Amino acid sequence: MFDKAMWKETDNKLVREFRFKDFQEAFTFMTRVAFLAEKHNHHPHWINVYNFVRIELSTHDSGDVITEKDRKLALAIDAILQ
Repeated sequence: MFDKAMWKETDNKLVREFRFKDFQEAFTFMTRVAFLAEKHNHHPHWINVYNFVRIELSTHDSGDVITEKDRKLALAIDAILQ
């Protein structure tokens, strides 16, 4: 089930921020998300500075709004952390 407590709906995007121990841990997470996104054929907008990662999800093909495709990828991203 999609957890709205972890992902915020902001400006027609699902947004979540992550903090890690260091840059290497953050980059490892981003690499895992990259493979996952490719599998889902859905690619996030993200920002990374040192141990901080911000992911924004919206579906470009649907006019940059939140769709079920975004919620499924958010769930899959959450599963990486468990």
